[in-house]
Amino acid sequence: MLAAAARIGAPLGHDFCAINLSDNLKPAETIRHRIRHAALGGFAMGFYNPRSASRPDGFARALDVLRETCEPERIVIFARAVSTPQEEITVTTLAEARDTMADMRTVVLVGNPETRRIAGKGRDWVYTPRSWPAL
Repeated sequence: MLAAAARIGAPLGHDFCAINLSDNLKPAETIRHRIRHAALGGFAMGFYNPRSASRPDGFARALDVLRETCEPERIVIFARAVSTPQEEITVTTLAEARDTMADMRTVVLVGNPETRRIAGKGRDWVYTPRSWPAL
């Protein structure tokens, strides 16, 4: 997860949480509850074990919760096979994210409301500032 974040910039530069999307050892409702509350709390999120042959719908349910809770422009990063020759990193928005963009070799990073995409030469970077706007 941290290697994936480092490859794209600093999307986990502020408070963040890591959530295992596997429902093998915990109920799916617990996972949805955690995602909902992490999003409402303004956390950046890292998801691992997003989608497998035996659990093809877990990540789709996670996206549903995020879409109920977050703005469509929220940045989502799909980091597949990081640090291998097959590495692929895709930066998109929650509105454009699809469950089929992830598999078991993918870490999915979701920015917080302040996360920004910064255009760079040859690639974009993603940055989450450490400051938070006043309420």
